[in-house]
Amino acid sequence: MNKAELVTAIAHTTGQSKIQVHNAIAATIHTLTAAIAKGERITLIGFGTFERRQRQARTGVNPQNPSQKLKIPAARVPAFRAGQELKDIVDGKTKQPIFKSPSPTKTTSSKKKSSIKKLIKKHKTKKSK
Repeated sequence: MNKAELVTAIAHTTGQSKIQVHNAIAATIHTLTAAIAKGERITLIGFGTFERRQRQARTGVNPQNPSQKLKIPAARVPAFRAGQELKDIVDGKTKQPIFKSPSPTKTTSSKKKSSIKKLIKKHKTKKSK
């Protein structure tokens, strides 16, 4: 599955437009990439953990000329470690739960708005201190 197929599948499952889904996926990938580049660990419980690892410098062999040795420099590389729930679903030990798209209601959106306002106030007071 490529990115376009993923966007189409998620749009079909959630009932959102492809543009909304594409923007959400692009923002997610951008945020994950930035966090991993900084050295942060991202844990999505049940799915897995993304992190940056340090690969040590080592010597390698030129495949076209096996007698020639190459110095491979140290590098920082992205890594993914699958979570137990993902492992169990892939292995067939458990079934993937059916996705139920939450239907937006007025009470939910008003709760979200009030919680967002509280977060903004909290953030502003931290900045001013």
